[in-house]
Amino acid sequence: MATNKNAQLRYKALDYCFSNPYKKFFIDDLIGYCSQILSEHYADETTVSRRQILMDLDFMKSLAGYEAPIESYKEGRKTYYRYSEKDFSILKKPLNPSELNTLNEALETLGRMNSLPGFDWINSLQTKLRSGLNLDKENHQIINFEENEFLKGLEFLNVLYQYISQNQSLEISYKSFKSDKESQFTISPYYLKQYNNRWFLFGWNHKYLNIQNLALDRIIAVENSEKTFIDNEINFDEYFEDIIGVSNNLAEETVKITIELSDNIIPYIASKPVHGSQLIKENILFLNVKINYELESLILSYGEYMKVLEPEILRGKIKNRIHQMNLKY
Repeated sequence: MATNKNAQLRYKALDYCFSNPYKKFFIDDLIGYCSQILSEHYADETTVSRRQILMDLDFMKSLAGYEAPIESYKEGRKTYYRYSEKDFSILKKPLNPSELNTLNEALETLGRMNSLPGFDWINSLQTKLRSGLNLDKENHQIINFEENEFLKGLEFLNVLYQYISQNQSLEISYKSFKSDKESQFTISPYYLKQYNNRWFLFGWNHKYLNIQNLALDRIIAVENSEKTFIDNEINFDEYFEDIIGVSNNLAEETVKITIELSDNIIPYIASKPVHGSQLIKENILFLNVKINYELESLILSYGEYMKVLEPEILRGKIKNRIHQMNLKY
């Protein structure tokens, strides 16, 4: 087997391309990616020839190479290449006991995604890993996560994840709770977040030129867009820092919020903070967040055990929603 450094770098680069089932790599794409990897590695412009790539493909497929299941697929006059076995990779590395334990813990956590549409391959992956690495000495489940496998929109979760990872813009058909009509959005997708057992997609709206969040359970359809992907400039750790939930008006500032707590929920709020800015003094909860729908809903979920003292605008919002509820009974 060839062992020179250039060849190994090319094989690993090609392995990455062939392992990606969500992007079609034509010969020019393979040449470009291998050239990029070599150029970055040597800090010098390096170009790989078409002939070399074809020779690498033959070698990787051969008995003397990796016996890689590389298949070619025609699309018009062009041909793209991909592994016929989704989980195949030429990268093989023995794991030490510490790494095996870490992998076992990761598999337990990964198991929470088994029930999500589009992620059913995880179950197969877990079985193969456990069997191949002899991790099934204790086959009983020892951890469980709260998930609702019947939520609408979960079928889009894996699809959107792949579009985000590939920097691919989307055309989304969407129907909000507030409208009887479908809307069409061109979105550059950036981020997926779960809140209150619902999933939300965050991305750049090409028409309104702002960050938009879309609930997956209100998405009707997702298709490729020909529009150029707009690069993400948002740090989402900072984006969510000043809010509870997912609604963030970037034009608004945070406000100081004071809430009176009933004695019986103080230990609960102390042990399960509602926000990172939380401070409790005696029976008063202090927060520094933006006012949004999720904050109001959180306060209302505690019923008579929470009373907003300040600011007045939030008190008014809570009073109005309580009044509207009273009218229902």
